[in-house]
Amino acid sequence: MPIALIVAILIQTAGALTWAGAASERINHLERQVISDDDMGERTARLEVQVAYMRAALTRIEDKLDRVIAKE
Repeated sequence: MPIALIVAILIQTAGALTWAGAASERINHLERQVISDDDMGERTARLEVQVAYMRAALTRIEDKLDRVIAKE
């Protein structure tokens, strides 16, 4: 086999290994991002519940103020 062919095969193999390593790193990054997005959904749900409780509390406060004003 000519040396040039062996060198070309080695270069192609190195390129393929480099590409596979980069693809693996991108996949790992995307997996971490998906896990982070799952956490974001849970946090958003908790915030929605907290906002609902705050709205209910605000409604009660407004009702009390309306009753106080009506008595005056």
